[in-house]
Order: sequence, then structure tokens, then C-alpha cells
Amino acid sequence: MNKYLNRILPKRFRNNDITIPVVRLQGAIMVGGSAFRPALNIQSVGPLLQKAFDFKSAPIIAISINSPGGSPVQSRAIFSRIRELAREKNKKVVVFVEDVAASGGYLIALAGDEIIADPTSIVGSIGVISGGFGFPEMLKKIGIERRVYTAGENKSVLDPFLPEKTSDIDHLKSLQSDVHAVFIDMVKQRRAGRLIEDETVFSGLFWSGEQGLKLGLIDGLGDLYATLKSRYGDKVKLELVNTPKGFFSRFVRGTSGPSGMGADLAASMADSLVGVVEERALWARYVL
Repeated sequence: MNKYLNRILPKRFRNNDITIPVVRLQGAIMVGGSAFRPALNIQSVGPLLQKAFDFKSAPIIAISINSPGGSPVQSRAIFSRIRELAREKNKKVVVFVEDVAASGGYLIALAGDEIIADPTSIVGSIGVISGGFGFPEMLKKIGIERRVYTAGENKSVLDPFLPEKTSDIDHLKSLQSDVHAVFIDMVKQRRAGRLIEDETVFSGLFWSGEQGLKLGLIDGLGDLYATLKSRYGDKVKLELVNTPKGFFSRFVRGTSGPSGMGADLAASMADSLVGVVEERALWARYVL
């Protein structure tokens, strides 16, 4: 019902339903992504957040998170955008955890004024991880010689086809420590007065929702619909926020029509295959 018409109608005829916008953040946090492999990043999430915060009459903004983490830069960008909009629109943000809000997923969850998780959800993993493979011994066995030419003695740092160097590992660990320190500061700031002082909290371990509540990583246990219904009544309406897309953009990234569609489709599918492996590794850490 038109909000202006609603004001002049007698109370018994007014529409008193409460509508709460819900932004669902699902998947690994990384740059890029495609129609075949959606990814969480500021480019994909930004329009959804703007649309949700434009609900002027909504008492809160609800954000549902299900993410094993990923890029720390994109995680912080999404976190920052949520907090900017919350201040600009003067809205409270309530975050609901689905299966996982770990690592970068938990960093985004920190944007909530309140974090609610299922007792069996996984939260935490406040740490930084880098992974890869090394192939120098395999190259020797099959008779391949790796040749690398650089201008700058450190341009081949952590090359997977060359033997590891202690100096390379030390440099990587120093970078990880910097990122970890930023993450820790964010947790301490956002969870101030609620976080339990425990040396394991920042060790990279992850916990169930039950344990996370005891540690002060979250504020309560429950699910999105039941929690909001208990707070705002049976007439509360949850509106999932989506960004409408054109016909071809639903299938192929970076194309606005049939021209060049085959090449874009093939590139998108190839990119997706690599991304699926990366994302699967992130989820597998949490036995999911």
C-alpha cells in the first residue's frame, strides 16, 4: 500500500506489516566470478547493500552470511561498505550466520551490530592462510629444466617450480602477520566488551555457534526468520534483495548480446573450473 495513503486511512484499514530487507552473502570471497561461479566481492555485493539500505521504513537491515572466507581485501571492502551505509542511513545491522562465517566470512560478520548464529554453525578462524604446490622434484623426474630470468633478485619469490627458500617463506609470513594484526584489531574493536580473553581466539581455530557464543564471537543463537518473527511479530515480512540482470548477462559475464558470446562463454566456463577447485578447498576446511 502507498505509504502516503496509509497515513490518512483509519488505523483499522492501515497496512501495519513490517518489511525487513535481507541480503544473502553466499560463497567464497574473491575477485572476479562469473554466471557459472558467483563470487563475493565489493563489485557484486555493493549494489545489493545499497538497495537494502534504501528501505527507509525498515527497522533493521538483515544480512545472512554463508562463507568460508577468501580475499582479505574484498572482505574488508564489504565490511566497510556495510558500516558506511549503516552510519549514513542510521540503520542497525543484524547478521545471521548460516553454515559458516569463517575467516573473511567472519570479518564481514563483524559489520553487524549484532551477530546471531545457529548452534551448529561454524564461526571464527581468525587467521591468515596461504597455500600452493611445489613441483621441482617432478620436473627432474620427467626431464624438464625450469629456466627463469628476472630483473630484480626477488621476482621469482615462491615460484612453485623452484625449490623453496627460507627467505621467501619468512617474507610471506611477515605479510601474513601484518594482515592477521589488522584482522585482530577489527575483532577487538567490533566485539569490545563482549569478547572473552582467550589465547586461542586469534589462533585460527574455528568453533560451533554454541562455543562462539561463550567466547563472545557472536551475540545469540537462532535463525533469521524465527528471530525476526519473535522480535517484530507474525506480520513481519522478509524481502530478499536481488539485483535484476539482463537476459544475456545471466549466462555470460562481460557480454551484452549474442556477438562474441561463444568465446566469452568458453572463457567464463574455464575460469569457473579453476575457481570451483579453489572454492572447494576453502569449504573443505570446515568439513562442508
